[in-house]
Amino acid sequence: MIEARHLRVLRAVARTGSFSAAARELGCTQPAVSQQMKALEQSAGTPLLIRTGREMRLTQAGEALVRHATGILAGLTAAEEEVAAIAGLRAGRVRLVSFPSGSSTLVPTALAAMRAAHPGTRVSLVEAEPPRSIEMLRNGDCEIALAFRYPDVRGADPAAEAEWDDLVVRPVLVDRLVGLVPEAHPLAGAGTACFTDLAGDPWIAGCPRCRRHLVEVCEGAGFTPRIDFATDDYPAVIGLVGAGLGVAVLPELALESVRAKGVRTVAMEPCVQREVVALTLPDLAQVPAVEAMLGRLAGAVRR
Repeated sequence: MIEARHLRVLRAVARTGSFSAAARELGCTQPAVSQQMKALEQSAGTPLLIRTGREMRLTQAGEALVRHATGILAGLTAAEEEVAAIAGLRAGRVRLVSFPSGSSTLVPTALAAMRAAHPGTRVSLVEAEPPRSIEMLRNGDCEIALAFRYPDVRGADPAAEAEWDDLVVRPVLVDRLVGLVPEAHPLAGAGTACFTDLAGDPWIAGCPRCRRHLVEVCEGAGFTPRIDFATDDYPAVIGLVGAGLGVAVLPELALESVRAKGVRTVAMEPCVQREVVALTLPDLAQVPAVEAMLGRLAGAVRR
């Protein structure tokens, strides 16, 4: 196999005309140059140099190899410089996928911190709810997924427990769910409410994962919620509640970036929380730009 170090020595010999002159140029010994040229000729399977008096001349095969060596070594140098820039966070990219309420609250802070610390690293963002975002991560469509999951209400579910087993999990925060009721609702000024207190109300549900969890919690409390409306858009949920069309539960994170008009929040009993995390693949966690972005996401709550 032809090695780049052998090509560099061959090019120096061709340029200087001798092993000793090439050794001086490369900062090594003449025997080392001779040994590398023998190794290169063995790899090539043909003589590359012939001695004429005190000088070394290239054979036809040697001339061909030197001609190609220039492009090969230039490309290798460019690749080494690019890799060094990525390793040193002077360049590189991170593709991030996040659920909407994370995109509007945690992500902007994390991106601003990343850009300030590493302006040469480019971060792109698309939105997707889990489990779609986790599928994108495993399929190579992103490097980091900001995702969430709820505790298993109905008991041990091996599939749910193993959902993130093959991933690197960086905890971000624990997000509590709060109840939303219209201003005219009897519990609007109560401060706290049990799920059973809202058993007779129509419900507005969120994304499929949130919707499924809502049904599980309510059934655990002894009733099945009547879901009149379902939407992934949190402002739409708040608007429907504000219009008096039902009640809802939303993560506190979803309320931070939305102006809640015509609604009142109540603490729900029992307390229900979701786990928000940044996920990546084990190999990707070793990439400097990915590791740096994971740290910025984990620190977004503190900032």
